[in-house]
Amino acid sequence: MSTPDDPAAAPESSRLQKWFQSVVTHPDGIESGADSEAAQKLISLRPGELEKVITRSKALTAAERLAIYANAYHTRLLECLGEIFPMLKRTLGEEAFDGLAFGYLQKYPSQSYTLNDLGRHFSRFLEETKPEPGSDLDPASAAKQDEGLIKLSDDWPDFMIDLARLEWAIYEVFDGEGVEGKPLLQTDQLLGIPQEQTPLMRLQTVPCLHLLATRFPVNDYFTAIRTAPENEGVDIPAAQDSYVALTRRDYVVRRYNLSPTEYELLKSIQEGDSFGGAIERAVAIPGNDVESLAANLQLWFRNWTAEGFFQSVRLD
Repeated sequence: MSTPDDPAAAPESSRLQKWFQSVVTHPDGIESGADSEAAQKLISLRPGELEKVITRSKALTAAERLAIYANAYHTRLLECLGEIFPMLKRTLGEEAFDGLAFGYLQKYPSQSYTLNDLGRHFSRFLEETKPEPGSDLDPASAAKQDEGLIKLSDDWPDFMIDLARLEWAIYEVFDGEGVEGKPLLQTDQLLGIPQEQTPLMRLQTVPCLHLLATRFPVNDYFTAIRTAPENEGVDIPAAQDSYVALTRRDYVVRRYNLSPTEYELLKSIQEGDSFGGAIERAVAIPGNDVESLAANLQLWFRNWTAEGFFQSVRLD
């Protein structure tokens, strides 16, 4: 007896649609898609039997007709990745970026009915496939360097990974939960807490606050290349530990460079530590002391509150 979850029990049109989707979205092509477990569960075919399901036309075989849809699907995925990582694509060049994106889709094919998670593992893929230091550049980036449009160092693959991480963070913050129309913590609320209770307070960060630590100043580079004319390049910066906070206000993603101490403070608060606990973690950073930290705290928290980093505060 079949069950509601049994593919054989599905209406014929629904079963055919699911089979079609399994075949044309398969990363290894039409034949592999038709032979996949998902497709075979819906319509069992032996190699060369596609025309039992899809009729051929005068000019095209069944496989060739299906390939048109498959090519259009994968072309659209490449376009979407380019829209998620526009500055990475501009830096690498279209040909090199599309080559990397195609390899990424082979290893991490889309598994969702939406494209929201399409680029989630792209920086991981770049890490897994990065060339050895000193490896030759791709033709597009090499041409840019020869023309004096950009200057690349041997560690450029690590820079590209960090740039991909920043662009994915921007995408997630823009596409994720925001605070539009919701009340935020105001500066006077924060300043109104009695001084003796300040160490006990716990600040709730907004859901769209994203903290990112990178090995290169990719936030500055992102700003520079986004505002540069299309025919002008921007040099890849030297490695330097950098920190950035991203949030969304009025549906616009805002990016703020942070010092190591600011990053550690916000990270500690975001992880649920009390204000006193966050200060202890910040003081433990080499080169920090209570006096120098105290001189900056009021300004930092006033700025962060004004920029909408915090949603509420409570006293334990």
